[in-house]
Amino acid sequence: MGQSKAEFLEKFGGDYGYPDAPRGIDELRAAEFKRLEGMVYLDHAGATLYSEAQMADVARDLMSNVYGNPHSQNDSSMASSDIVTSVRHQVLKYFNASPRDYKCIFTSGATAALKLVGECFPWSRDSCYMYTMENHNSVLGIREYALSKGATVSAVDVEEVVDPSKNHESDRLFKVSKHSNQRRGDDLLLHNYQNGRLTAISGNNLNLFAFPSECNFSGHKFNLSLVKLIKEGKFMDFSSQQRGQWMVLIDAAKGCTTEPPNLTLYPADFVVCSFYKIFGYPTGLGALIVKNEAANLLNKTYFSGGTVAASIADIDFVQKRKGIEQVLEDGTISFLSISSLRYGFKIIDMLTISAIARHTASLATYVRNKMLELKHSNEKNVCIIYGQASKENYLKMGPTITFNLKREDGTWFGYREVEKLASLSGIHLRTGCFCNPGACAKYVGLSHSDLVSNFEAGHVCWDDNDVINGKPTGAVRISFGYMSTYEDAEEFLKFLQSSFVSKPVGLKNGYMVNMDTLNLVDDWCQQAISDIRLKSITIYPVKSCQGFSVQSWPLTTGGLKYDREWLLQGSGGEVLTQKKVPELSSICTLIDLELGKLFLESPKCKDKLQISLLENLTHLSAEVDVYGQRYEVQSYGDKVNSWFSEAIGRPCTFVRCSSSKYRSCTINGRRDRLCRDTQSKLSFVNEGQLLLVSEDSISDLNSRLSSSNGNGKQGVLVDAMRFRPNIVVYGSTPYNEDNWKRLHIGDAYFTVIHGGCNRCQMINLYQSSGQVIKSKEPLATLASYRRKQGKILFGVLLNYEDGMEGEDDAIVERWLKVGQEVYPST
Repeated sequence: MGQSKAEFLEKFGGDYGYPDAPRGIDELRAAEFKRLEGMVYLDHAGATLYSEAQMADVARDLMSNVYGNPHSQNDSSMASSDIVTSVRHQVLKYFNASPRDYKCIFTSGATAALKLVGECFPWSRDSCYMYTMENHNSVLGIREYALSKGATVSAVDVEEVVDPSKNHESDRLFKVSKHSNQRRGDDLLLHNYQNGRLTAISGNNLNLFAFPSECNFSGHKFNLSLVKLIKEGKFMDFSSQQRGQWMVLIDAAKGCTTEPPNLTLYPADFVVCSFYKIFGYPTGLGALIVKNEAANLLNKTYFSGGTVAASIADIDFVQKRKGIEQVLEDGTISFLSISSLRYGFKIIDMLTISAIARHTASLATYVRNKMLELKHSNEKNVCIIYGQASKENYLKMGPTITFNLKREDGTWFGYREVEKLASLSGIHLRTGCFCNPGACAKYVGLSHSDLVSNFEAGHVCWDDNDVINGKPTGAVRISFGYMSTYEDAEEFLKFLQSSFVSKPVGLKNGYMVNMDTLNLVDDWCQQAISDIRLKSITIYPVKSCQGFSVQSWPLTTGGLKYDREWLLQGSGGEVLTQKKVPELSSICTLIDLELGKLFLESPKCKDKLQISLLENLTHLSAEVDVYGQRYEVQSYGDKVNSWFSEAIGRPCTFVRCSSSKYRSCTINGRRDRLCRDTQSKLSFVNEGQLLLVSEDSISDLNSRLSSSNGNGKQGVLVDAMRFRPNIVVYGSTPYNEDNWKRLHIGDAYFTVIHGGCNRCQMINLYQSSGQVIKSKEPLATLASYRRKQGKILFGVLLNYEDGMEGEDDAIVERWLKVGQEVYPST
């Protein structure tokens, strides 16, 4: 045991690892989660993991018993009904809810449970729907039902404070900040507002207050004593401004994984959960725990199979069943999934929920404290953590840490950069706003104008726009589960230290220098450019398929003739690439210019495919979108499409680019550099027309790959073709191409697109014995020294200048030839 772990156990040993359970954490992890070897899973707030024993029990049960549709009276149906009833009680027990007072309604998840409350709640124009700012979109979505019925909607910030003169729990106070009311319809506004104050005409209206037991963004746990205060009208002064009865909804989807609301102590009217958040399986199953009195107030309009006692098809006659579960559960419930819940609760009961809470809190607290200690070489903080825990009681925070990272100069690392680098290190985490816009805006510091301008700038959920106008648009989140270990925590901390903490490295003139202040070009290898030559030319006719090398090749306005002129689309119109379809890498291509044919070969196809380059397909033209660029394409017939479908093992369509619709742009202050959208004609390339890599840079990368392998084994080396370049040059110095602005080869001139080529995980794919293998290299090593502003750069992108000038290449056809001299300009 290392010193760090010994220190951790000295502080947290009483809480970490389930010391009182039949099996400790190390034994549990080794026996039940062998699939996690070499991986650090830290997205338990998104979905926790199922155990091997749990799934073995589920499979054994299903293979040993016959369960029928519970809407019947035969033996197999009655067996299902009995189990469903038993599991309902098990769920109520988990929330310490008496079956006399509460019912368990099974839904397809927490979101479906919230939707059920929203659509069945008896809204009126005198009602109010109020919710805390820190709420999931699924809770916010209820307001659409409220607003459509003329109700008032309002968001509030709730801050827990303690009267310093008192030490009793009952003296705990809440500071409430109310946001502006939302209302639809001017007549309704006039009806319910007098002298700027909200009033109600009737005292019989029903109001709803919603809050999470634990915020899925920050991990902040809300004090559940809010329930009684709200229901009794004692929650500060807001309830006195809104007459009628207040009901309370708790979103426990996140909180119930470590601390399910105790409904005997905190009798909320509605509580929602999803079971995969608690023990990983089954997905697509959740529950609404509803108080009997509250359930009787819900107005269910729709009826379905299982919800009616009797109905007549051709007249307006229906009698609904009396049971709350029967009325609110539409159709046949997911009875096999419900049966499997027993085996999820089995492991929770073995460990106990209180021990799980302490175990996960110890890990989160340890990591949170270590993150706050991380400093750059100039003593600036690396981590900005949102919603930090109380020092006196770390159990007041859930096992979630949400943060952003800063560079030494105070600028932000984008959260997508963090996520990509984490993936290279085998770390699974989550980024964005986690469907919690209120908490995200609150903690990250985004105003309404920021949010609107970000949207107008093109930012939407799940995109790569992680920093706009110098501000993060979201954050990074890690979260711990019941099977998380100290080793997971340490691996994550090592990742932060190695990837984001700046430190003095290297010597320059006898002084330490910081790598972040250096150009990407290695200073030690700069020298005068001498005798750079073209080593190889490779054409890739079909996007993501194999290319072929040539000694010479003609240029057109689109770059190398026929390069990336074809691609494959899936049955839904999506572009197929090696990242999605590794089988594409086994398709060989060759173009014979004299014969005017494209030849294709696949190990899965008996016959080779020949396609005429001169065939007129204008009658099969269409428009497609490829990564935001619109193209006019020509498609092929069934024979060609069937060949490719057989080659990759899925239905697909083969299309050829006939023209692209492009835009032009400039970069202010950079007269000699072009941005991505140039005026050049583009085929199906991602950015520039040609990709150039340097053999000298490849050699330097391989030396780093060899030296980084510390176990004495031969490191994985790469050749230039791993990067799918069009042209490879040699005779320069490593990474000197980063500074090139323009170059000419023979009598052809090219402009270097500013910024270099941003690499992705596709360069980690390679073939071995006919199989596509995915590794972490070389991208992980490149990330350690070729990372700039969130991009991992290797190689440069070129545009052929004749295309930009509009010169007719039919008049003067220029060729590239292996061995030609390359003259770069910096």
